[in-house]
Amino acid sequence: MDAKSIIARRVALELNDDDVVNLGIGLPTQVANYVPETIEVTFQSENGFLGLGAITEIDTNLVNAGGQPCGMVLGAAMFDSAFSFALIRGGHVDVCVLGGLQVDEHTNLTNWVVSGKMVPGMGGAMDLVVGAKKVIIALEHCAKNGAPKLLHECTYPLTAANKVSMVVTELAVFEFIDQQMVLREISPDITLDELRQKTEANFIVSDDLQPLKVH
Repeated sequence: MDAKSIIARRVALELNDDDVVNLGIGLPTQVANYVPETIEVTFQSENGFLGLGAITEIDTNLVNAGGQPCGMVLGAAMFDSAFSFALIRGGHVDVCVLGGLQVDEHTNLTNWVVSGKMVPGMGGAMDLVVGAKKVIIALEHCAKNGAPKLLHECTYPLTAANKVSMVVTELAVFEFIDQQMVLREISPDITLDELRQKTEANFIVSDDLQPLKVH
């Protein structure tokens, strides 16, 4: 199982029945593939609808916020972008799952720009991180060059400050409790010392540390 599949499967276990969930572009969209059959969630897309579902027939006029083809479930609702962001900013999204470039030990997130590079903008990420009740960051533990993504301090421009609830990587699950980064789960394929070598951020280990759960 590759790293992205591990991360998506683990994030799916954090969703609860009746949650309204927004999945960011890229890796987070895979979470929808692994939602347990025992729960029912409603996926929201910031480009204007509630009720994203599996694709049964490709409709080029029906896309998610990342411009990818998507499906809709029975009872889905569509609306303009202003109403969609009113839902987000009004605190009606229970969980948002976003990718990330960096997360630091102070619950700060960068996920939209690398310094010095041109980008089209951060999209709805800033609103989602501030408006959602729970913010889960799904990212691979290290960059392609081996550099850690979990840092003492973010070095790229912030998406939002002090808003991250949880980080899920292919190696570990961290939860922020009282502004402390707490290791909740660790992959059975890595030791705690090896994890510390790959993680710049300071963290404490839960008294109830568990193996990484992947269904």
